[in-house]
Amino acid sequence: MSSSDTPFIHIDHVSFAYAPGQRQILNDVTLGFDRGRVTAILGGSGCGKTTLLRLIGGLFPATQGRVVVDGEVVDPHNTEKLFALRRRLGMLFQFGALFTDLSVFDNVAYPLREHTRLSETMIRDIVLLKLNAVGLRGAADLRISEVSGGMARRIALARATALDPEIILYDEPFAGLDPISMGVTANLIRQLGETTHATSILVSHDVQECFAICDYAYLMSSRGVVVAQGTPQELNASEDPEVVQFIKGQPDGPVRFHMPAPDMAEAFGVAP
Repeated sequence: MSSSDTPFIHIDHVSFAYAPGQRQILNDVTLGFDRGRVTAILGGSGCGKTTLLRLIGGLFPATQGRVVVDGEVVDPHNTEKLFALRRRLGMLFQFGALFTDLSVFDNVAYPLREHTRLSETMIRDIVLLKLNAVGLRGAADLRISEVSGGMARRIALARATALDPEIILYDEPFAGLDPISMGVTANLIRQLGETTHATSILVSHDVQECFAICDYAYLMSSRGVVVAQGTPQELNASEDPEVVQFIKGQPDGPVRFHMPAPDMAEAFGVAP
């Protein structure tokens, strides 16, 4: 599982559905994330990757099992402990989640103003450094409506790291980026982990970008279970048909394109 017997973040036999009677998203999943490492969670759409990040952040309680961060069980009903956890956590949301009424500068400054008592001079210096790291210091005064989707993702990355958090959750960080920005973002994620010793969890389906920067990876299936885990080298060498199909992007294999559904003739009421 993890190189440590007591991982910094432990998903312990977790099952989850968003509501009783709905489809089970996660089925008895156990994962470990060690402090200071970049770990990727890979898998196709709908396999529960983003749901795992929501459980770590305490947005929902697990249906079964538990989520443990630094020895503390994440309890969404304990507001005091939940806020304390979130102050240690940075989140790059899948669609950026920037404040459209604020400038680029003010978006990155927001967590600093919300959670610290730093002077505006110090906040200005930190914001400009974070924007410079993602190549957008020159965009500080722009409105969010004036930047492209790829630029917005990089601004969101600057905001997620503004407080130098212990834990950084990346939800599809490469989506919508051009090849150059994708490479820069991948390098930034790796460098942030190395310089801040943050525990980085990277959710994506971009296999090669993840393998280039992660220390360890889990592969999830549409059944909401872990089908493989290991270093990038170990997963690349795997002969498991499901692993090979996903890593190589093969259209044919054990993973089907169509979700289970009634026969077409039955669905359209056509007699056989």
